[in-house]
Amino acid sequence: MKFWQKICLFSILTFIIIFNAASIMVIERNHSKMLQQEINNTLSANMSINSSVNAVVPILRIYDSIDYEKTVLTNIASEFVRRNSDQGSYLDIADDKDKTVFSNLDFTMPREREEREELEPGEIKYILRDIGERTLLFTTNVTDINKKNYIFTYIKDVTPLYTERMEQYTFFAQMDIVACLIYIIVMFLISKGLTKPIERMVKTAKEIAQGDFSERVQLKSRDEIGVLAANFNEMASVVEDKINELERNNGEKQRFINNITHELKTPLTSIIGYANYMRSTKYDEATFLEGLNAIYSEGKRLEALATKLMDLILLKDHQFQMKPDNMMDIVMELEPSLKHIVAPKGIRLVLECEDSRLPLEKDLIKIVIFNLVDNAVKASKEGGMVVIRTLERGGSCVLEIADEGSGISAEHLDKIFEPFYMADKARTRNNNGAGLGLSICRSIADIHHAEIEVDSELQAGTTIRVVFPQTQEEGGVNP
Repeated sequence: MKFWQKICLFSILTFIIIFNAASIMVIERNHSKMLQQEINNTLSANMSINSSVNAVVPILRIYDSIDYEKTVLTNIASEFVRRNSDQGSYLDIADDKDKTVFSNLDFTMPREREEREELEPGEIKYILRDIGERTLLFTTNVTDINKKNYIFTYIKDVTPLYTERMEQYTFFAQMDIVACLIYIIVMFLISKGLTKPIERMVKTAKEIAQGDFSERVQLKSRDEIGVLAANFNEMASVVEDKINELERNNGEKQRFINNITHELKTPLTSIIGYANYMRSTKYDEATFLEGLNAIYSEGKRLEALATKLMDLILLKDHQFQMKPDNMMDIVMELEPSLKHIVAPKGIRLVLECEDSRLPLEKDLIKIVIFNLVDNAVKASKEGGMVVIRTLERGGSCVLEIADEGSGISAEHLDKIFEPFYMADKARTRNNNGAGLGLSICRSIADIHHAEIEVDSELQAGTTIRVVFPQTQEEGGVNP
C-alpha cells in the first residue's frame, strides 16, 4: 500500500470513528435529557394526583364508606384525566384486592408489575415498558385510606421520544454517508498533494541511482517535507561531488599508471638495447664507451624517477612536525646550492627576500624551492634571470619564484600539478625530467595548508607563488 493510500485510509477511518462516536453521544445525550424531563413531569403529575387524594382523606375517614371512597376517587381521577386530556396519558386506580376503581387504559395491563413490589405509602416508583409498538412510562404509588391501600398508576406514552431518536439516527446515517463521501474526496486530494513531493524525491532518487547525479528535487515549500527535500538535494550534491572526485581520482590514478609505465619503458628499452648491442658486437672501445654512457644516462634517469616517486610516497604516508622558522633564512641557506643549478646556463639568480616567520617543515620547504628553481632553469634560456622572493601579503607568507622563460599556455595551467604531466614533453625529457616536481610541490603545499598560484605567459616567463597562512598552529600535520 502506498503512503498516500495509508494517509487517506487511516484518516478516513479516524474520521468515521470520531464522527460516528460524537454523533451517537449527542443523540443519546439529547434523548436521555428529554426522557429524564418526561420522567420528571410524569412523577410530578403522579404527585399531583397523590396530593389531591390526600386532601380528601380526612373527609373519607368521616364517612368510612367503600362506595363513597371509590366514588370520590373516581371523580378525582376523571377530573385529572380531563385536565390532562393530551394523548398518551393514562391513569389506573386499583384497591388492595387488585380490583380496578378507575382506568382509562386502552391496552392490557401487564401481569408482572415489579414496581408494585415493596411499595411504601408516599413512595413513587417508575419503570419503562414496551407494550406492543409503544414504550410506556409507568409511575406507581400507594395511598392508605381508612386502612385500605389504593394503588395509583399514572402512565405516560413516551414512544414519540424513541421515534424521534430513531429519526435522528436515520438523519445521521444519511449525513454520515454524505460527510464520508465528501471527506474521502477531500482526503484523496490532500493525501495526493501531501505525498506528491515525496513521489518527486523517489523519482529523483531513481534517476540518481541510474547515474544522473545532477538531478535535483524542485520543491519550494518551507514545511518538513521542504526541509527534507533541501537536505536531499544537499546530500545529492555531496554524492555528486564525491562521485566526480572519485572519477577524477580514478582518472588521475590511471594516468599515473600509464605515465609511470611509459616513463619506465623508455629508459629500460634504451638500457636493454645498448646492453644487447654491446653483448652481440665485437669489442670496440668507442662503441662500448658510447653504450656505457647511454646506459649510465638512462640509469640516472631511472634513479631520479625513483627518487621523485619515493618523495611522493613519503609525503603521503608521513606526519611532519611544524616549527616556527624564517622563510628568508631558508632561501639564504640554499643560495650556494641554487647557484650551482643556474650556473650551467649562465642564469642570474636574484634574491628579494623579506623576513617572514611561520610554522613550517624546513626540509620540505627546501624541496619546494629546489624543484621550482629547477623548473625555472629548465624553462629559461641561457643568460636569463630567476628571481626568488619572500614577503608578507595580507597576513600570509608568500614564496615566489619567477623566470623569464618560455612560459606555459593557458590550456596546460590546470594540469601541470598532475604527476607525470609535461606541458613541453620534449624539453622535459631532454632535461631528464619526469613531470613530478610540481606534483611534489603541490603535496608539500597541502601539508602546510598553503595555496599555489601560477601566472604565466608564453615566451614571457612564469611566476609561481606559494601562499602560506601564518595562522597555522604548531604540531603534527597529516599530509
